[in-house]
Amino acid sequence: MKIRGAILHEPQKRFVVDELTLEDPQPGEVLVRVGASGVCHSDQHLVSGATKHPMPVVAGHEGAGIVEAIGAGVAGLKVGDHVIFNWAPDCGRCFYCERSKPNLCETFIGPIWAGTMLDGTTRLKWRGQSVYHFCGLASFAEYAVVPRESCVAVRRDVPLQVAALVGCAVATGVGAVTYTAGVKPGESVVTRGQLQLAPGMKVAAQEEKSPSGGGRDTATAE
Repeated sequence: MKIRGAILHEPQKRFVVDELTLEDPQPGEVLVRVGASGVCHSDQHLVSGATKHPMPVVAGHEGAGIVEAIGAGVAGLKVGDHVIFNWAPDCGRCFYCERSKPNLCETFIGPIWAGTMLDGTTRLKWRGQSVYHFCGLASFAEYAVVPRESCVAVRRDVPLQVAALVGCAVATGVGAVTYTAGVKPGESVVTRGQLQLAPGMKVAAQEEKSPSGGGRDTATAE
């Protein structure tokens, strides 16, 4: 199918919105009509060259959309489902996944950072040339073909503009509070600059049941 997307041909250049060819989803893959995509600083790293990545590439990894088609063997999703893109999918079976380190998943980390699907090829082409998918997603386009594991189904009443932020900004905020800052119940935190992360910080700071089960401790985000 013919779609339009924002292509980065090389670092230090502007994105070019142009027509691309998007191939059908292969086994284990999903075609998604992109409804919303955030712009993350990680995308800017492609432009600056701070992140080394095969080019040309369609950036975008913080997105949400509606399932348009599914490849063979895809389970748990159907056409019409609303999904959030997951830029750090995991297989759940490899050495690292079994040791609670899915961010190092041996199945996905290679293809994801190579900008391809699991079979090592791309689904995007521009004038006959292969175009890479940033984080295996490429949400800076009208449609995207992504691995099934990169799709998280959400309720249809969640606005896609909100759902898209969960894919990176909210998750990053939760991680910043929970793992990096180590905020404890009863503490207050102040966010500075990264306003996109604030929703995730609020999620992490929601009321939690105390170990005794009686009463609640709270952390607040300001």
